[in-house]
Amino acid sequence: MTAAAVSREALLDQLREAVGAAHVLTGDQATRRFRKGHRTGEGPVLAVVRPGTLLEQWRVLQAAVAAGRIVILQAANTGLTGGSTPDGDGYDREIVLVSTLRITGVQVIADGAQVVCLPGATLDRLEQALAPLGREPHSVIGSSCIGASVLGGICNNSGGALVRRGPAYTQLALYAQVREDGSLHLVNHLGIALGSTPEEILTRLQSGDYAEADIAHDPQRAASDPNYGEHVRAIDADTPARFNADPSRLFEASGSAGRLCLFAVRLDTFPKEPSTVFYLGSNDPGDLTAVRRHLLTALPRLPIAGEYIHRTAYDIGEKYGKDTFLLIDRFGTARVPAAFAFKSRIDGFFERLGLRGVSDRLIQAATGLLPSHLPARMRQWRDRYEHHLLVRVSDDTADATRAFLSEHFGGSASGGYFECDAEEGRKAFLHRFAIAGAAIRYREAHRRDVEDIVALDVALRRNDRDWVEQLPAEIEADVVHKLYYGHFFCHVFHQDYIVKKGVDPVAMEHRMWTLLDARRAEYPAEHNVGHLYVAKPALAGFYRALDPTNTLNPGIGHTSKLRGWGDGECCAGAPAWPQGYRETGSDTPQ
Repeated sequence: MTAAAVSREALLDQLREAVGAAHVLTGDQATRRFRKGHRTGEGPVLAVVRPGTLLEQWRVLQAAVAAGRIVILQAANTGLTGGSTPDGDGYDREIVLVSTLRITGVQVIADGAQVVCLPGATLDRLEQALAPLGREPHSVIGSSCIGASVLGGICNNSGGALVRRGPAYTQLALYAQVREDGSLHLVNHLGIALGSTPEEILTRLQSGDYAEADIAHDPQRAASDPNYGEHVRAIDADTPARFNADPSRLFEASGSAGRLCLFAVRLDTFPKEPSTVFYLGSNDPGDLTAVRRHLLTALPRLPIAGEYIHRTAYDIGEKYGKDTFLLIDRFGTARVPAAFAFKSRIDGFFERLGLRGVSDRLIQAATGLLPSHLPARMRQWRDRYEHHLLVRVSDDTADATRAFLSEHFGGSASGGYFECDAEEGRKAFLHRFAIAGAAIRYREAHRRDVEDIVALDVALRRNDRDWVEQLPAEIEADVVHKLYYGHFFCHVFHQDYIVKKGVDPVAMEHRMWTLLDARRAEYPAEHNVGHLYVAKPALAGFYRALDPTNTLNPGIGHTSKLRGWGDGECCAGAPAWPQGYRETGSDTPQ
C-alpha cells in the first residue's frame, strides 16, 4: 500500500491497534493540551497517540511514516518556543503527534555515575531517583519544576542554571531516523549491546535486560559536555559561552529538536554537594560584573549557580508567580505536571464558551489575598537595590567567596550582600524560577491592556561588560513591562517584554533581533528555535542532514514545512551528516 493510499481512518485503525483505542486521541478538546504549547504555538493534528512502551512507539512511527504523515514527538510540552507542537497551517500533510510521557523509566548504571533515560522520564523523577545515591542530574529545579523531560532537554541543548555543566548534551543515544529514501532505521549509539532487531533492542532496553558486560565505556563518546567549565572561565573571550546554533554542541540527538525519534539517552550524573547561598543586591551593574569575573576565575572551583533578577522581574514574579511558588513549596515538583494538566482542561472548557484566561484570573484573585511568601531580607533587598544576584557555591569555596564579597561590598554605597540560611536560599532560587512563567499569568490577567509577550533568551559575549539593555525610546513606548532574569555567570539572559495592546509582537520581536545583532549576541541561547526564531544556516543544515525527507517536526526554525524540504535552499553548504557522526553500533533497517 502506498503512502497516498492510506486513508485517515485506515491510519487511525493502525494506531489504535498499536497502542489501544484509549490512547489515540482525536477532536479539538481531547487533543488541546498536547497541540497547544506551554507559552506559544498551536495547530491541528490528525491524532495524538500515547504509546506505553518503546515497542509501541516504534510501531506508531512505522505506521505514520509508511502512511506519509508528519510526526511530531512530544514529551512534557513545557517548551517556551513552541518546538514540540504544530504551528498553525502551511503543512502539506496531516500531523500525528506522539506523546511519550507514558514511557517512563530511569535506569541507573555504572554505580550511579550514569543513567539511561526513556522518553517519558522527567527531570523531577530523575532527581528523585538519584537523591538516595547522593547524586543529581545535569539540571535541577528550573525546568524540572514544571515537569520537563530529560530527552527534551537533550533535543534542545537546554542550558540550565548550573555553571559547571553547560548545555544538556550526550553522544550516546538510541534513536530512529527517516533516511533520504524514506526508509526508517533504528540506530543504537547508546553504547549498550541489546541485540540486532528493533523488537529485540527496544524490548530488552525497556525491561533493563542487560548486564554491566553489555555496557561499553568509550572515551570517545561523551555523556555530558566535558569542556564547558573551561569554556565559561574564559571571561575575556569575544563570543558567547553557549547558544543553540553552536555547531560544536550539535551531535545526533543533541540539539536535534525532534528531527530524530528518540527512544533513550545515556547521561552522566554529578555528586550533590553541600552548598552556601549568598544574596547580592546593587544599583550599579558594574558591581555584579566584578563579582562574575572574580568568582569565575579566582575560585579553585567554579560556583554552582549565579542567577540574576532585575527588580521588575522580582515584582512581577512575586505577584504573578505566587501560585507556582506556593505549589512547589508546599507539595514539591512532583505535583506540578498534574496541576498544569488540570488547568489546561479547565481552560479548554472555558475557551469553548469563548472565555479565555478564566483560570488565570481566578488563581490570581485568590493568591492576591495571601501575604507575601518571600523572606523578609529578600523584600528589604528588593526595596534597596535594582539588580539582584543569587550565588550558590560549594562549601569548600564558601570562605573564599565570603571574603571577596566582604571586601568588595565593604563600605559600598551602591550594593551589599547577605548570607542566606537554608530556608532563605531555597526560597530565593524557587522565586527565581517562578518568575519564568509570571509573564504568562500577567498577560492572561490583563488581556485588555496586553497584546502578547515577546520572550527572548539571549547569550551575550563572555567579555561584554555592558549587559544592561538600553531600549530605544520608540520600542520602550510599546512595552508595558520588561522582565530581565537569567544565568548571569554564563551570560545568558531571559528577556520577556509584555507588549501593549495593539502592538504587533512579531514586528516587535524582529526589531529586538536587530538590536541583538548589533550587540553581536546569539539567540536563542538555550530554549532552541522552536517556531519563534530563525534557524541559522549551520543549525538548519544539521536538521536537514538528520531528516532529509522533512518528516519529523518540519517547520522548526522557520524552515520548510513541505515534504522533502520543498524547493527551499535553507541549508546550502550543509554537511552531509551531523557533525562528528560516526557509523558505529547497530544501524538496523526496518
